[in-house]
Amino acid sequence: MAMNRSVTVIPARARNRTGEKQEEKPKLKVAAYCRVSTDSEEQASSYDVQVQHYTSYIEGNTEWEFAGIFADDGISGTNTKKREEFNRMIEACMAGNIDMIITKSISRFARNTLDCLKYIRQLKDKGIAVFFEKENINTMDSKGEIMLTIMASLAQQESQSLSQNVRLGIQHRYQQGEIQVNHNRFLGYTKDENKRLVIESTGAEVVKRIYREYLEGASLLQIARGLEADGILTAANKKKWRPETIKKILQNEKYIGDALLQKTYTVDFLSNKRVVNNGIVPQYYVENSHEPIIPSEIFMQVQEELVRRANLYTGKSGKKRVYSSKYALSSIVYCSECGEIYRRVHWNNRGCRSIVWRCVSRLEEKGSDCSSPTINEEVLKAAVVKAMNEVLSKKETFLAVLKENIVTVLNEGSDKATVGIDEKLEELQKELLRRANSKEKYEDVADEIYRLRELKQSAMVDNAEREGKRKRIAEMAEFIDEQTEELEEYDEQLARRLIEKVTIFEERFKVEFKSGVEIESETQK
Repeated sequence: MAMNRSVTVIPARARNRTGEKQEEKPKLKVAAYCRVSTDSEEQASSYDVQVQHYTSYIEGNTEWEFAGIFADDGISGTNTKKREEFNRMIEACMAGNIDMIITKSISRFARNTLDCLKYIRQLKDKGIAVFFEKENINTMDSKGEIMLTIMASLAQQESQSLSQNVRLGIQHRYQQGEIQVNHNRFLGYTKDENKRLVIESTGAEVVKRIYREYLEGASLLQIARGLEADGILTAANKKKWRPETIKKILQNEKYIGDALLQKTYTVDFLSNKRVVNNGIVPQYYVENSHEPIIPSEIFMQVQEELVRRANLYTGKSGKKRVYSSKYALSSIVYCSECGEIYRRVHWNNRGCRSIVWRCVSRLEEKGSDCSSPTINEEVLKAAVVKAMNEVLSKKETFLAVLKENIVTVLNEGSDKATVGIDEKLEELQKELLRRANSKEKYEDVADEIYRLRELKQSAMVDNAEREGKRKRIAEMAEFIDEQTEELEEYDEQLARRLIEKVTIFEERFKVEFKSGVEIESETQK
């Protein structure tokens, strides 16, 4: 027998029955997020207006509880890493202190689709809504995320277009030779009223000192410690000098009045990550863009010395050594037998303590077959003094030789070697820009530019090497001419200035001066 199914409707319980106390609905904790994209006065005004608007807007709703205004001023919207207030707001949401966020538009919230959707979904999981006024989108609505995806993609395209326009603008300025430098952290330079680089005398003297001391043999660390000892601050007004900072100063072509533009480039507009440009995008080398602090020949000598110190190979095995300049004779005293350098060591021979110099192959290699002598430091210094005095004793002879050497060096080459290259490079630059703008193939022109630049670089190195020789000979001649009497004791600074190399044989020394003069003497017993 079929049974009749009976359905009874149970109505919802009334919340406001007569005589019962109405249950109070909790207020929604609402916060607002504002952002402006630059730090200009106009945008700063917009920032203030947004803060005032949302404060009154939220506090004017009786069902809402004001949960604060989170505002980032002048920060990019392409990612959230640098938006401190945005990140603080998300933390407050996760802590349960915010139920709803109001913001002007998707582009104010984020211009990166991935970031935008990531945070919206993270907030939705917590039951927190985001309302975008301009688009009239509430993320808790059923169609909210579909609309949001579309709108966020448009915002990302807008940001990408803006980034590309900015990059094209920068490249155009590069092509015109306009350089952009943060002079606030650029030692030796500042900017005039026309925003052009001009020399700042105090910093320029520090730069000159760094270049001079490096060519005199000081290490990067020694230069840094010397600057600290004299209370000289870095370009960032810090007391601590790092060897890396010294090296960057020594390698910066802007100190000779030139500028290599686009040394780094942005990988993509979302991450804003910059990497070293190894030929991926064009670079622009601007010559004579501003007043130099360092002569080009000095700069090239420093580059040559940087390479030399980075590639110190000694001995028959060609072992690489770390450059040391703790003492004037460090890294310049060599063993005639195996070709290794001599190192300064504290010697304890049967209770007799002394300072000696010994071939490193005998110090580091067990069973070394090198039989080079161990030299007491005082004997080594005496040999250097003896060599200097021998030159001084034959003053007129050596001065005549040095003057002849200067003439020989000056006749070895000419700076005119780069003139023809410069003219050809200028023509090729114009052709390269013409082809790039007309979208013609320009690889052959680019290859020729690279070839000529390498040729010019080689010529500049040759010129710098020649000028270095001339300077070293002139310095030796000046020493001989001014020194009226023989040296009585070893002078560390004089040794740094004049001595190029000391070779130790079994029973003699050979002292080579930077001027090219060589003096040999017997080993003192």
